[in-house]
Amino acid sequence: MELFGSPSTATYAHPRSTSTKFLPAISTMASSYKNRFPYYPLPQSFSLPWLPSTYYKTAAINPTLAPFSRSSEGLTPSKTLPFLSNRTTLFTRYTPDDWYRSNLTNYKESETSRLNAERLRVDTSRMIQDKYQQTKKTQVESTKNLGERVNDIDFWKSELCHELDEMVGETNALTDVKKRLERALAETEAPLQVAQECLLHREKRMDIDLVHDDVEKELFTEVDVVRSCQERMQQYLEKAAAQLTLNRGAQHEVEKDLANKQTAHRIDDKCHHLRNTSDGISYYLGVEHVDATISVPESWAKFTDDNILRSQRERAASAKLRDSIENLLVVTANEMWQQFNRVNVAFTNRIAETADAKNKIQTHLAKTLQEIFQMEMNIEAIRKAIRDKGPPLKVAQTRLDERTRRPNVELCRDTAQLRLVNEVHEIDETIQSLQQRLREAEDALQTLVRSKAVLEHDLSVKATTLFLDQEKCMGMRKSFPSTPRLVGYV
Repeated sequence: MELFGSPSTATYAHPRSTSTKFLPAISTMASSYKNRFPYYPLPQSFSLPWLPSTYYKTAAINPTLAPFSRSSEGLTPSKTLPFLSNRTTLFTRYTPDDWYRSNLTNYKESETSRLNAERLRVDTSRMIQDKYQQTKKTQVESTKNLGERVNDIDFWKSELCHELDEMVGETNALTDVKKRLERALAETEAPLQVAQECLLHREKRMDIDLVHDDVEKELFTEVDVVRSCQERMQQYLEKAAAQLTLNRGAQHEVEKDLANKQTAHRIDDKCHHLRNTSDGISYYLGVEHVDATISVPESWAKFTDDNILRSQRERAASAKLRDSIENLLVVTANEMWQQFNRVNVAFTNRIAETADAKNKIQTHLAKTLQEIFQMEMNIEAIRKAIRDKGPPLKVAQTRLDERTRRPNVELCRDTAQLRLVNEVHEIDETIQSLQQRLREAEDALQTLVRSKAVLEHDLSVKATTLFLDQEKCMGMRKSFPSTPRLVGYV
């Protein structure tokens, strides 16, 4: 049994009609205040759960209960209050005046909130316009500053380009003045570079081909011979080389500064042309707090000016040195030519050995590929045989399953039953044996595949070695300078 005040279900004989609109029209709202709906006792027709305790907690006004009937006087509380399921009327919770006051309070709060929202909208619109003008003005000033910065970079770029052209011309002039000595020393650079590049290319050989063979020994000897010749020439070129080093150092600083100016010009020019509608703009949170600058406009201009002054000083010293340089050199062309020929012979022998090994590997690889093909065909045949055993096994197992449904004494362990059981076992054993053979065949195939991979890798190693020795190294060695060029007459 449920006591009074616990959740129950109340029923109504006449349910309230639901209008199509949630709220009445404004024009009819005032008249709705005067229309009070008569109170009808609602019998138990429609179920509606209710919680009196909940209403008491949330309502601001205590509900008014209807008086008890006279028939309930002198009875105990359990007998005085009827059960909700036996009740024919609802106790009154609020008065109609409470209901109207609640509505008026809601209307006043709604009007107040609308007025506050309207004032906020007006203030917000004015603030948006002010901030827009301020942001636009700031952006125009930033764009102007970027344009001025681009002009400054353009000026120093032109100065650096002019100085760089002058330095290049002076370096070329100093190089020409050294005449035969300079030309002879320059000619020795080609054989030395060829020998060194041959050694570097042969370092790219792989695995077993990376051997210290006769070719590598002769190449090291050739490098030593060429360097020995250069050392004997170098004693006549110390001053010129030192000045060229200074010239190139100054030129490098100018080029580096010019490259930085070009990069900065590109970046600042891009920033100068960026607009609110440009592509590639994005948010970078916190970037305004990052200060990666290392100079100010004064130190920035002084740095470039110092580079230009240094270049001018080196150009003046180089012009003075050109007047006092005379060179004379005896080049040991025969030594370099003899060593050059010995290296070529060693290359020829090694290339022949590598080509023979490559041909043998190709023969073994072809046989291995043929065996792999045969083994793959065998594996596919075994798999087909395993698949072919599926239908007979299904038939036998289906027969056994169907025969389990024979009634009573008909479940006989007859010859057919025994034969079906043996058939299932035989097919299972056949499948297992085929699967075992399949695993063995796959293992053999894996062995063949590994062997193929080894042969292919070895073949690739030999092909790489042949390419390096025959194409790279021997191709470069065809441009060895002639004897007249080595002695400095050309």
